[in-house]
Amino acid sequence: MSTSSKAKRRVVFRDVRVFDGVSEKLVTGDVLIEGDRVAAVSESPIGDEPGRETHEIVGGGRVLMPGMSDAHVHLVGNANSYVDMVLGSESHIALNGLAEARNMLLRGFTAVRDMAGDTGSIKSAIDRGQFQGPRIYPSQAAVSQTSGHGDFGFVYDTPTALAGTESRAEQIGFMRVANGEAQVLAAVREQLKKGATQIKVMVGGGAASMYDPLYTVQFTATELRAAVDAATDYGTYVASHVYNVVGIHRAVEAGVKSIEHGHLADEATIAMLAEREVWLSMQPFALGDHHYPDPDRADKDRQICTGTDQVYEWAKKHGVRVAWGTDLLLEPQLAARQSEMAARLGDHYSNFEALRMLTSGNAELFRLAGERDPYRQARFGVIAEDAWADVLLVDGNPLEDLNLLADPGKNLPVIVMNGEIVKNAL
Repeated sequence: MSTSSKAKRRVVFRDVRVFDGVSEKLVTGDVLIEGDRVAAVSESPIGDEPGRETHEIVGGGRVLMPGMSDAHVHLVGNANSYVDMVLGSESHIALNGLAEARNMLLRGFTAVRDMAGDTGSIKSAIDRGQFQGPRIYPSQAAVSQTSGHGDFGFVYDTPTALAGTESRAEQIGFMRVANGEAQVLAAVREQLKKGATQIKVMVGGGAASMYDPLYTVQFTATELRAAVDAATDYGTYVASHVYNVVGIHRAVEAGVKSIEHGHLADEATIAMLAEREVWLSMQPFALGDHHYPDPDRADKDRQICTGTDQVYEWAKKHGVRVAWGTDLLLEPQLAARQSEMAARLGDHYSNFEALRMLTSGNAELFRLAGERDPYRQARFGVIAEDAWADVLLVDGNPLEDLNLLADPGKNLPVIVMNGEIVKNAL
């Protein structure tokens, strides 16, 4: 994000209790923001600087915390209904996504990892300062095999691999269907060309798709290694959608660095993720987070939700690197559930553990993008000197009551993103 026009901006939070994203101990004092960075965290009062205007925000003992991040969003998928995606123009779909990006920011999410969707232009508009929104780590189109989780062609359509036409999901850049090593290489390189910071591949069945049961394993080991090789050559990594045990093992053996979901894993598989230092990007799914019109997909959703509690327990037991995300999709009227799901993380972790995951923890996963990380010049998810100035003032103490995050309109009176005051209700 450009800093040239922001170099002289100076913001001071006074009398705040600082949760820095790392330590459970709150530090009471002042926080100075200069430009787009945190300049100081001080237990002593920070004075004004002669000749420079200072915007002062008196916290009154409220908690100041880093902006939160969501490790598994679909900006355009979350902002548009199924009808929008099928019948809407690409500009209609993108504009809805841009509006939802601002909504996410107003919920306190200052960074998101987009795991399928053409979000490159949305990201560019936000980074240029033309619109408000979080830092976006785009995957661009998720890569699927024919009949895989990302194949949304109808059963009577001829697959593209057999000279058929692209499905609507491919036409709008939401998915890319590829078969065989050569096509997988091309599909991954296509997303990197479009600005992907990491690559998403489908390695097993899912609830949203119509043709693939949850037990299916998708892409051969050779195809997956091709995807990993192409991403590695660009200095980044592959994340894989997969719920089942066999698919998780195949993905890890191929070099995938992040398992997205994993709700149907067994304990030995979760322990293996810890041993191999592979991330588990989980979502605290519960019945009602998604709605499906047919009994087959509704049953798949039920099976997935049933595994949530147990997998979290095993992940804690074995010390797995766990990230938090939401994966809300095609029901824009439920988009605000993102905040409820953040608070729901407290059902599985202590409030401190949950807050650390929502801030500095998720940020560690995002940084796997390496040289592809567009925001690598500074850290986020922490309040520390020279970190990005993405902070939230909470009306209360989330270390004592995580449910404060479920109602951001009421409980987040001040939101600062990249040093800019996005909201100030004080």
